[in-house]
Amino acid sequence: MADRTLDLTAPIPTPAAPAGNVPSGPDGTAPFDGPGAVGSDRPQRVRKLTLQSTVEFLGSALSALAIVWLGFTIAGISGAVGMVIIWVALFFAIYGFVCWRAHGILAMKDRLATAGVWMGGITAMIPLAGVILYVVIKGAGVALGHFPDFFTKDMSGLSALAPTSAVGAGAAIVGTVEQVGIAAIISIPLGILTATYLADSRSSFSRLVSFVVDAMTGAPAIIAGLVVYLFWVEPRGHSGKSGFAAGMALAVMMLPVVTRAAQEVIVIVPGSLREAALALGAPQWRVLVRIVLPTARVGLVTAMILGVARIAGETAPVLFNAGGNDRYNWNPFEGQQDNLPFRVYQLIFQPGVNVIKDAWGVSFVLVVLVLALFIVARVIGSHKPGRRRLPRLSFRRSTSS
Repeated sequence: MADRTLDLTAPIPTPAAPAGNVPSGPDGTAPFDGPGAVGSDRPQRVRKLTLQSTVEFLGSALSALAIVWLGFTIAGISGAVGMVIIWVALFFAIYGFVCWRAHGILAMKDRLATAGVWMGGITAMIPLAGVILYVVIKGAGVALGHFPDFFTKDMSGLSALAPTSAVGAGAAIVGTVEQVGIAAIISIPLGILTATYLADSRSSFSRLVSFVVDAMTGAPAIIAGLVVYLFWVEPRGHSGKSGFAAGMALAVMMLPVVTRAAQEVIVIVPGSLREAALALGAPQWRVLVRIVLPTARVGLVTAMILGVARIAGETAPVLFNAGGNDRYNWNPFEGQQDNLPFRVYQLIFQPGVNVIKDAWGVSFVLVVLVLALFIVARVIGSHKPGRRRLPRLSFRRSTSS
């Protein structure tokens, strides 16, 4: 009977280098990872736009456009919307057939999906870019024509015949910043705590809280304004209107946005980090404070900024609770206060050509503020999670030999 004893001292055979033009490691064998490695399971995607793919895409688009234009011309049909819809449908049919014949069914599906995603994104960007561009064209000249007076003056000199240089959005900017700041102070801690509870709990009460958060996310803005008005402003009479009341109404709107966004970020924190910290003896609160929240720091900051940008352009809560003020009011807890969306709402109903121009200038300031918040959110969200460390500077004394 043959000896089946395993010899553990025998040398491990070195794998031979594969045939063909395959990159090899330092010892002549094929590496186990990296682009082009044998046995690597990493997906390799070609991102280079080749001339053939460009010709196929543009040729299909031009062919579909020519066929649709010829058909509409011969039939005597006019209609831009119908022509665009038929052109898009015919383009997908032609482009899909070309990709299928040239590259196969899988490549056809991938390219059709890519074209659909790009077309959907462009379609969604067209109205947004149109609105922003129109506001910039109408309001940039007013806001920047008398810079920085338009950003520092108030609306105390407003009249039907007053020039645009006599007024400004300074009081509205102060009111907006203070009211949004109050809303952020109230809703950000509550939103993060609620998101942490919803991410870690599976009880019946957590499902009820999640349902309430979803319902608040889709609630109209005027509901939040009416709730604060009935419970805070109405019992105090005319003196109840203030920037603090408007901030509470904005906090009601901001809370579900921050909660839902923070919950999605906290959920994706790897469970192995929590288990490792708990295994080392750390209590639950310390795992949350030192492990979970720092890991999700970037996403939490993005959720905060998105919540602020969500409420910065709301008018209804401010209309019922702030009251508006033509002059500066630096104290949000006493007296009525101005606001950028509320100021635009007031200006568009007043007579006078210059007043309408002032409304466009205030709208431009509001759009710039909201766009700046969204840009900051995108920049912060683009960073990878983890602690960002500043480069260390070492100062060494040079010794002369």
